[in-house]
Amino acid sequence: MKLTVAIDGPAGAGKSTIAKLVGKKFNLVYINTGAMYRAVTIIALRNGITAENISKLCNMIDNLEMHFEDDNIIVNGEDLSNEIITPEISGKVSSYAAVLEVRERLVNLQKKIAENYSVVMDGRDIGTVVLKNADFKFYLTALPEKRAERRYKELIDKGINAEYKNILSDIIKRDYADSHREIDPLTKAVDAIEIDSSTMNIKEVVDLMAEYIYRR
Repeated sequence: MKLTVAIDGPAGAGKSTIAKLVGKKFNLVYINTGAMYRAVTIIALRNGITAENISKLCNMIDNLEMHFEDDNIIVNGEDLSNEIITPEISGKVSSYAAVLEVRERLVNLQKKIAENYSVVMDGRDIGTVVLKNADFKFYLTALPEKRAERRYKELIDKGINAEYKNILSDIIKRDYADSHREIDPLTKAVDAIEIDSSTMNIKEVVDLMAEYIYRR
């Protein structure tokens, strides 16, 4: 039986970590849609393409080979999994993700994957745009301070220099940008189950989502 799970929420809420574990628990293909936007941002910056240069941006995306291997995002044969989480990319991704033509291309790719596989996807607009008819929709959130704390630890653990106050500032700015953009803003789907993970650990969140899925 095909199963689709959508997990939305703001930056740093732990969506990717939770989605990976839910995917393993239910044998689902994990698609990190946020990583796809971040990968586009990396390649655009490398090539000096701004978010305003839509024609060059679209041409660039149309010529990218992008896929996932063991939860890592591979673009044109290069693993970008570590680079996508750097503060520089976190601060730039919103401007590229807000471009209609970028979203159209990546959303179409995400929908095609979901047509052929049982999937769990996380992002900002999965339950409202990409997987409107998902079997399960979750909206995962947490206090900005808690999200910044988790992102800081993640970066430090990977040997990436970071400042907590800068991460918190970026998260607050990202929240505003994501929820106020004209195209597919971050919003909770009306039929989504909201989970505030501020006082929960990873296992508790995964177990709670699994409980909802098993129950139905």
